[in-house]
Amino acid sequence: MAKLKSGVSSLPDENVFVSGYPTSICDLVPGNKYLCCNCNNVLKKAQQTLCGHRYCTPCLAWIIRNHESPICPKCKQGGPEALTEDSYLSADRAFSDAAINKEISELRVHCVTANCNWSGVLRDYEKHKCEKRSPDDQMQNKNGMLAKGKNQNSVNNNWKEKCRFSLLGCTYKGSRDKLKEHEKSSVVAHLSLIAPLLMQIKESLSLPEPTENGFQYPRQDSTAQAVRKVLSNLPNGELYAVNGDIAQDCGCLNGVGSTGTDLHTRLAMLEARTQVFENIISVLNREMDSATGKLAAALEQKNEEQQKVKACEQKITDLRCTLATKEMAINELHMRLSTLEQTSYDGVFLWKISNFTQKSHDAVTGRAISLYSPAFYTARYGYKVCLRIYLNGDGAGKGTHVSLFFAIMKGEYDALLPWPFKHKVTFMLLDQNNREHVFDAFRPDITSASFQRPVNDMNIASGCPLFCLLSKLQSSKNNYLKDDTLFIRCIIDASSS
Repeated sequence: MAKLKSGVSSLPDENVFVSGYPTSICDLVPGNKYLCCNCNNVLKKAQQTLCGHRYCTPCLAWIIRNHESPICPKCKQGGPEALTEDSYLSADRAFSDAAINKEISELRVHCVTANCNWSGVLRDYEKHKCEKRSPDDQMQNKNGMLAKGKNQNSVNNNWKEKCRFSLLGCTYKGSRDKLKEHEKSSVVAHLSLIAPLLMQIKESLSLPEPTENGFQYPRQDSTAQAVRKVLSNLPNGELYAVNGDIAQDCGCLNGVGSTGTDLHTRLAMLEARTQVFENIISVLNREMDSATGKLAAALEQKNEEQQKVKACEQKITDLRCTLATKEMAINELHMRLSTLEQTSYDGVFLWKISNFTQKSHDAVTGRAISLYSPAFYTARYGYKVCLRIYLNGDGAGKGTHVSLFFAIMKGEYDALLPWPFKHKVTFMLLDQNNREHVFDAFRPDITSASFQRPVNDMNIASGCPLFCLLSKLQSSKNNYLKDDTLFIRCIIDASSS
């Protein structure tokens, strides 16, 4: 493992990423919030970590790629007490800071190339061309860039690195991309190399009783001896580490390093992380139990509400049926009341026919060729009868006359009355100026079925098919029609028989 160092030097020469913009191109000194915590340049494609610090995308990628357990350098500078769970870095624990990127893109900058007077905002910095440079300078710069690119490609293509576990016996070598694939596909093999080493170190360590803060501190001498003893058994009996990382982590390389401080720090951090995870799991479990209880209560309440809704719907249905029945009864009562209001019990009936024009038109078109009058009686307990009129005529008078007929209805007191019906019937079309009424009368034919005791609701009507000429009825000389209304009177002579 390579230790992280702050500043531009933390980026290796072979790093293919371009770090942040130099602060010298800015017209005004940029604030700290615009600077990368690794290279100290103006942020390029800023990424913000969970601990709140910002890095260039290339810088953050390099830190994560070159450290087994990457920790935020800014947090590490504050000491162990500044380290938290959010101080650990990974690709999925950082996010693009769109707000700061937008602010940075609006910074006023200028070109620092000699003889170039360009100035503008940062987002246009890489797009501008230094047109005022001399042709020789441009050609020299172009050749230099081509040469640098060729050298870089040559180094990248020919350089092969050892696996980080080569110290433990892994013999794989390859390019950086190949090494990444190798490390992903050989996790089990690498763990099998580490396990014996860890077991030997564990057996060699002698830890005292825990201190009041709960941690055990290995003695410097015994720890150093155990690590040296184990490392001396590695292939070729050599004691080495890449960039001195293992020596610094164990604190035992030639007596140089801290007295188990790094090991204790890592142990403390692991304990803290474990405790944090346990606390999170405990909180989540409580929240889940609470949510489960609330969900069960909500489901139970929902079922109760659904039952109430169904009961209410059933009540509404029953009430609608009851309401419909009541409305039918009310309508029937209204009809009976209307009939009773127009019913006559003395054998004299006056029939008012309003809206004559429309009803006459309906008779001509066939929609309603005849109209029935309300029932009336010859006496209080007499015959029940009604009138039937054809406004466009019927039989011999069709199309030329108004036909008026008399019909006997089935009554409540028929069993007490003499049959057949023998009383004289007189029809009158009233002149509303009381000048010339139209009269017609007839005596019943006692042999006709029309005047026998009704078997059905009503007998066949009998009367005057040529009661009144239509031309006479509609003539302006007469006043049979007034306000689109005519009146017909029927008189039954109960004394005649």
